[in-house]
Amino acid sequence: MIPAVEVHDLSVAYHRKPVLWDIDTSIPAGRLAAIIGPNGAGKSTLLKSILGLVPLASGYVRVFGEPLSRVRRRVGYVPQRETVDWDFPIDAIGVVLLGRYGRLGWIRRPSRQDRQIAMQCLEQVHMQDFADRQISQLSGGQQQRVFLARALAQQADLYLMDEPFAGVDAATERAIIDLLRTLREQGKTVVTVHHDLQTVREYFDYVVMLNLRLVASGPTGEAFTPQNLQATYGGRLTILDRAAEAVRHGALNTVAGGAEELLRAGGAPRSGGGPLGSPGADAGAGP
Repeated sequence: MIPAVEVHDLSVAYHRKPVLWDIDTSIPAGRLAAIIGPNGAGKSTLLKSILGLVPLASGYVRVFGEPLSRVRRRVGYVPQRETVDWDFPIDAIGVVLLGRYGRLGWIRRPSRQDRQIAMQCLEQVHMQDFADRQISQLSGGQQQRVFLARALAQQADLYLMDEPFAGVDAATERAIIDLLRTLREQGKTVVTVHHDLQTVREYFDYVVMLNLRLVASGPTGEAFTPQNLQATYGGRLTILDRAAEAVRHGALNTVAGGAEELLRAGGAPRSGGGPLGSPGADAGAGP
């Protein structure tokens, strides 16, 4: 079977500083995959490389065996919340309808059918009652659900999501993972940047472990091992283990509290963003 994503000899540098180096991996179709690693490991950059949003120093990416330009309609994207201008004057249904423009083009206006599809996508994330609400008036978890609905409206086969669980409440996290599992059951592929090591085994069946270079990738049961975690996080892992133990025993002190933040930390340094999820200056142009 052709992999959903293939990355070959890929290197990326910002201002001549390597942020990904000689990455060679693939993600099978129909998987729920996590990209994990410490802060600055290149997780978000790898996602943007797959999307064609950053220039490559070397290597290439294939999506379903083709260059992205040939299969762009088959790919949906959920950006980091921090990269979105939430004061942009648009309501929730308008955000979701943006997911239809890949099929419509920028000249045609959304049809009644497009609006019906957008409402169905809002219903899937339990946000239909907020369709006419300005996105600036929604909570963080609600905003994230709206952007998931926008991705669903693209009716893609591959969904790329940059930290979809970051900053959401427990109910929203459960709703998101239930939705992602439903997509997998439908034969879709979901690749997410993930930061919470405690939920990797529970949520994901495939993992890509990064720290500038590829450390390991494969089914979670095979690749997500103590040895690979040590290679990925290095000396941080001891702190992470102590934090996890403290969390389990409900006895976080100040030091462990800081370690818990490390346990949940992941993703490259934040960059500025444009309205409605367009990437910042370091990510190239495009929505």
